[in-house]
Amino acid sequence: MQWLNEPPNWKTTSEGLELTTGPKTDFWRITHDNGDRHSGHFYYDTSSGSRIVSVRLEGQFNALYDHAGLMVRLDEQNWIKCGIEYVHGVHHRSVVVTRGPSDWSILPGDAGESVWVRVARVAHTIEVSFSSDGKEWFLHRQCYFPPNPAVQIGFMAASPKGDGFRVRFTNFTDEKTELA
Repeated sequence: MQWLNEPPNWKTTSEGLELTTGPKTDFWRITHDNGDRHSGHFYYDTSSGSRIVSVRLEGQFNALYDHAGLMVRLDEQNWIKCGIEYVHGVHHRSVVVTRGPSDWSILPGDAGESVWVRVARVAHTIEVSFSSDGKEWFLHRQCYFPPNPAVQIGFMAASPKGDGFRVRFTNFTDEKTELA
């Protein structure tokens, strides 16, 4: 695995990855404020074909828009990030789809500081699901994603407004699938 924008503090463990985000980091394009930010932390591997990737994440989210989760990335203009995002004192399940400009969908409530996130990629479709236990999954978003053979998939975290926070990724799985 390799870094796009290595964070100031990180380590791999037998359980997964722990990191502290850098201040004022983000992935976001054009929408809302015309900003184009590609400074968030992304620890990834290149993957091809249909896959189901999942991870459990838990963090000490404390500033507006602190977020962490999974990312699927083709390039700076085509990517999806999904996980927990801290908005106005509430943990949300969050998905940002970027194909040129970014869009954003969030659901407040039961995300808490810990959640399981799953991304299923089949051809030109991505499905993002969330779980509180890693067993029962709830679909949050289905969207188009360019069907390139190889994409970058891995862990993402950023602190757009804050000075950084700690997050831990565990129970990572990456499986080929024949879903149609």
